[in-house]
Amino acid sequence: MTDRASCRSEYPQRARRGSRLLRALGRLALAGVVGTAVLLAGEPVSASPVASAAALRLIEEPGAGMAPIEELLGSARHQVDLVVYELADPVAQSILAADAARGVLVRVLLNRRYTQSINAPARSYLLAHHVQVRWAPSRFELVHEKAAVIDGATAIVMTLNLTARYYTDTRDVAIVDRAPADVAGIEARFAADWSGSADPPPTAGSELLWSPGAERPLLALIGSARAELWVENEELADPRVTAGLAAASRRGVKVVVVMTDQPEWHAAFAQLRVAGVEVRTFPDRSGVTYVHAKVLDVDPGGPDERAFVGSQNFSRASLLENRELGLLSTSPTIVVALAAMVRSDASAAGYGD
Repeated sequence: MTDRASCRSEYPQRARRGSRLLRALGRLALAGVVGTAVLLAGEPVSASPVASAAALRLIEEPGAGMAPIEELLGSARHQVDLVVYELADPVAQSILAADAARGVLVRVLLNRRYTQSINAPARSYLLAHHVQVRWAPSRFELVHEKAAVIDGATAIVMTLNLTARYYTDTRDVAIVDRAPADVAGIEARFAADWSGSADPPPTAGSELLWSPGAERPLLALIGSARAELWVENEELADPRVTAGLAAASRRGVKVVVVMTDQPEWHAAFAQLRVAGVEVRTFPDRSGVTYVHAKVLDVDPGGPDERAFVGSQNFSRASLLENRELGLLSTSPTIVVALAAMVRSDASAAGYGD
């Protein structure tokens, strides 16, 4: 990948601008979760306990600013484990260094392929300040996950990179997650990736969605929609996802997709519009909101409302090849807030191409 000064996408083949789960059928939980199998939209998924609403908190960017994330990173007393695709934020770097200076064990995994030039300065700075840093394992096409665990008790699952230049004009979200099963699952995968060992067994009771392997569960989530489906993503490069969104619209679901307008998505946009999907796009220019969030919000306000937030773009590589992390939630607070966010963005965006 080229430097993001000349490439907004997180994949090397995209050149862009520089500035920026059923209670009716059992609660839906996806890949990597053990439980009782149910059948949804032709795909096997799993039922699992759901984290309480109090265990989850939504952070919307750019409106919230980085202070909530910075405060969490700086609150560590024992250990911080961070994995991120891009790290180019002097403030975040100084917080991690300050953690290490007061005796906190800080470990950082950075993606190398395509982003080495972006991450190298942060790596050098952190190593000089007694932070343990490793390049993420090369067995994945990319390590595109963006997550942190603080003191083994709090996790942050993010759609955003820690890249300061994109904070002010980029639509991103993060979930602060204190559900013990989720935190344990993220920490276990981090430990495996840190040591270069095989993935650990799935964590019982968690609502984590891992890639490789996220395509089928996300298709099942799309297939579960009965009334409304609100979507934001950076990419629309997986034909099966596009077909799933179109199929939902054809069976009477209100489907709204909000993205940044890019020529490479126009064919998919046309396919969705023919099926009755409302596609809203922001122009790809400086000073205008750039959609980098990865959100699926299903039937908000209904008895089976559920949502997904994570690092997975709608591309085959992201869903099937990369290391990625997403979170599923049936928390009404999270689902309704995400729906409101996407509705607001849809209103602000135009019809694009």
